[in-house]
Amino acid sequence: MGKIKIGILGYGNLGKGVEEGLNRNPDMELLGIFTRRNPQDLKTKSPCYALDDLENFKDKLDVLIMCGGSKSDIPDQGPKMTRFFNTVDSFDKHGKIPEYFETMDQIAKDNKKVAVISTGWDPGLFSLNRLIGEAVLPEGKTYTFWGRGVSQGHSDAVRKVKGVKKAAQYTLPKEEMIKAIKAGQDPAYTGQTAHEREVFVVLAEGFDRDEVRKEIVNMPDYFLGYKTLVHFISDEEFERDHRGMPHGGKVIRQGITSKGHSASYQFELDLASNPEFTASVNIAYARACYRLAKNEEYGAKTVLDIAPGLLSMCSMEELRKRII
Repeated sequence: MGKIKIGILGYGNLGKGVEEGLNRNPDMELLGIFTRRNPQDLKTKSPCYALDDLENFKDKLDVLIMCGGSKSDIPDQGPKMTRFFNTVDSFDKHGKIPEYFETMDQIAKDNKKVAVISTGWDPGLFSLNRLIGEAVLPEGKTYTFWGRGVSQGHSDAVRKVKGVKKAAQYTLPKEEMIKAIKAGQDPAYTGQTAHEREVFVVLAEGFDRDEVRKEIVNMPDYFLGYKTLVHFISDEEFERDHRGMPHGGKVIRQGITSKGHSASYQFELDLASNPEFTASVNIAYARACYRLAKNEEYGAKTVLDIAPGLLSMCSMEELRKRII
């Protein structure tokens, strides 16, 4: 069997992570990176093409991994690209996922394609573990904590605000709430009460800090409803202190198996590079996307729709021997 032929759409942090991760997946081959920028300006040895050249690859690519942001790139590019390619994306606006799924599902089915949406670690692996926790412990409660770390989606959303030159957004979990949950308590948990958000911004010349801060903290789906601290810093401080992209988090399911017998299910991530790990998840689901397309199982899929064995380079026979 030949290698799975992959295309990368977008060459930001996530696109670079996919490029790097493909080196560790010998069953895959990178056919090209497609960018809105001048391809000659990308500092890479991989083949690069202008976005307009992508249509020439519709019969050459097995899967296109879309690496743009969820605020504006993926909602626009997803429906367009799925007309011609099997696609994988990391759309992470949780409240908009059902609507996005319906749009992508219809387009994918109409064009006999597979569109794997909202992969990564949340949504993605965290979603899968929330499901497992609820299924195994039906009487209980699930808690999700993110951070401390840099959120790619939130940072990208801030960078889209007019007047923002550079930005990094940190999600901060409330450690005292985590301790209370692990001690068997049931605090008043919501995503907003369990986290704070901290934003570091380099302001573009000529813009007003208060106006930029107001637009950030009132941004729906990202900051509205959260305690959000916005710091304006120098370009030098940003380059020194905020270029790294660590992240992580945990899913905790607290439940009971009978009266007096409690149980806790936990899944935790600690990531030195958020985009590289997200890219690694996308690559695994690109493999599943390819296999689903080969089986003509067209339509939109989430991590809840895809059998775990489809993610692995190994055959099911080997997995049954080695992992089961």
